[in-house]
Order: sequence, then structure tokens, then C-alpha cells
Amino acid sequence: MANSKLTQAKNTKNDEFYTQLADIEKELQAYLEYNPDVFKGKTILCPCDDPYESNFFKYFALRFNDLGLKKLIATCYAGSPIASTQLTLFDNEPEENKTTRVPHKIEITEVKDYNEDSATDLRDVQWIMANIKGVLTRLDGDGDFRSNEVTALRDEADVIVTNPPFSLFREFMAWIVESNKQFLVIGNITSVTYKEIFPLIKDNKLWLGNNCTRWFTMPNGNVFEAARTYWYTNLDHGRRHQPIPLMNTADNLKFSKHKELKGKEIYDKYDNYNAIEVPFTDAIPSDYEEIMGVPSTFIEKYCPEQFEIVGMCENLDLYNLKTKVYTTEECQQAYFAKFRKNGTYDLNASAVLLKNGFFEKMYQRILIRHRKGK
Repeated sequence: MANSKLTQAKNTKNDEFYTQLADIEKELQAYLEYNPDVFKGKTILCPCDDPYESNFFKYFALRFNDLGLKKLIATCYAGSPIASTQLTLFDNEPEENKTTRVPHKIEITEVKDYNEDSATDLRDVQWIMANIKGVLTRLDGDGDFRSNEVTALRDEADVIVTNPPFSLFREFMAWIVESNKQFLVIGNITSVTYKEIFPLIKDNKLWLGNNCTRWFTMPNGNVFEAARTYWYTNLDHGRRHQPIPLMNTADNLKFSKHKELKGKEIYDKYDNYNAIEVPFTDAIPSDYEEIMGVPSTFIEKYCPEQFEIVGMCENLDLYNLKTKVYTTEECQQAYFAKFRKNGTYDLNASAVLLKNGFFEKMYQRILIRHRKGK
């Protein structure tokens, strides 16, 4: 599977995956096009980013003056294993950093042509780190983002930008959200349905970024592709305000390219929610005014001016939208009817359709409806 390496990282706590500079540049450009002053006068914190390796640090260091930054801070976690020096941004990195990372931070408040070569580039940043006292310093602790000293840096910053540890994504997001800071971080699309994340999306306090990030580099220099990895942010960009093109119910069902819908007269309705099943984002009807269940990938194209997110199909009924709760006996009967063996079909965990006399549990569904008057 395309995401096997990310899943393995989550299970084994191996979080050494590096974001490529081209992906960072492409994503950040969307926010600058929407608001050229989005980072002006801001302090940027990259709390999971060794300045000797991180392309996040490289991006902001190289564009420090263009963006009008006030300060750039990057911190390194202790003991980050480096299999090679292919990712090193500088030619003469200290030897101790090439084997085992020591916890340190860098704080830059200006970038000038220090080496007088008529250019402002990474060589000037390297000069700053080597020659200006207090720019590059050891941390007292291990550099964990949850430590008091990194948390203090978080509180000082205006915007947090990084690729956080995959195994700690929930905890990292909680750490950011409690600070009430702006942020731009990378996570898997499945994070949309996390109980710590979905309420923020529902209340328009968090949304997906402009692009999908597919390629990552490992410490040994190998590059791999990860499917459905996205940016999570509360920085505004133009794409999220672009409405999804829609057709009415009749045209959707008549001309649908999806065999599950083509030829139907009406959309299926859930057995346990007062909502219709819309299995594809491009099949959302323009003329249905009540609640619709859509796949979680809807969030990729969600426009808050066009739709309201009312909840999610889940076990605990956090949004009080269920119209039916199945008994254990009903779940067991449904399992035997569908699979012809004993077991329990967890019908309460999702939306359910009754199809050809059998209960069918849907994949994760988000419940939406059109904005009134839109």
C-alpha cells in the first residue's frame, strides 16, 4: 500500500521523514498569493526541524527578507539518527551532528550578505550560525516539542510550520491548538476524522491546505510516495473558497459516471440517520436541502460558504444525529445474514444502508448540508 511506510512509522515510532523543498514552496505560495503579507512581521517556529537538514528551515531562511519575517526559530530533537549526510544543507556541518543529533535551536532575526559575495543565500545563514554568538545554542532538555523550553518558544511564535512526528500527530495538534497560534503542518487524510481534529474542521477553525504532499525523503536519502497526505492549517488560501461545481439530482443520477448511481431515481437513505448517501463528492446534488452523507475526502474540496458540516457518522453519536441504535442481537443477526457465519456487525460505528435485504455499513461519512440561501 502507498501509505505503508507512514503506517509503519506510526506503529514503530519511526518519524524520520523529510518534506521536499518543492512541496513546501508550492504550498506556501498559495498563502502568499491570497495574502502577500501573511508572514510579515511574524515569528516562525519550526519545532521538529533540525536546521542542518530541514527544508522548512531552509525555505524560511532563504526567504527571510522577502517574507518580512521578524524571527525564525528551529529546534532539533536529541538522538535523531542520520544514516548519511545527503540531506545536510551545509558543506561543513560539525562532525558531532553527522552521527547523533544533539538538541539545539537556532534563532535568526536578520539575514544579510555577511560573506560579501553579492548574494543572500545559505552560505550567509551558515556564517550566522558559525559566527554570531547566541544564534545557535544547545537546549537544556531533549528538544521534545512537549518540553517546557520548546513550549515557551511556541508561545513566543506567531506561526508554527513543520512536518510533525507521524506517531504523535494527535498530541502535536493538541499542543498547537491550546496555544491559539496559526499553523501549517502535514498529516494523513485519515486524521480528518480524529475526534481531536474533526470538531475543529466542523467549526472552521482548521481546514486542509492547498495541495496534497506525496513525496518524502528518508534519512538514507531514499524517496518514497505516500498517498493522501495533506497540509492542515488555519491560514487562509483561495482554493478553500472555491465552490464545488454541482448538478441537480436528476442530472446527477442520469449522467453519473459512477455505476453505483447511474440509473437510480433517488439517492439511498440511511437506516440510522436522517440523511441520504452520496458516495462521491462530485455527485452531491445541488437541489437537496436536507442532510447528506459524503466520504471524508469531501474535506479536500470543502467550501465553507457553500456547505455546512453538521457532524459525522460515528459510534458515540457526539452530534445527536442518529435516529436508530442497533442492539447486540441485531448486529449479530446482520453479521450472520451478510457473511453466513457467527459474529457481530458493528452497525453503530457508521452509517447503514439496507440493500437487497441486507444491512451494509458504509465507510466513514461526514454529514453536510447546503448553506441556506447559497
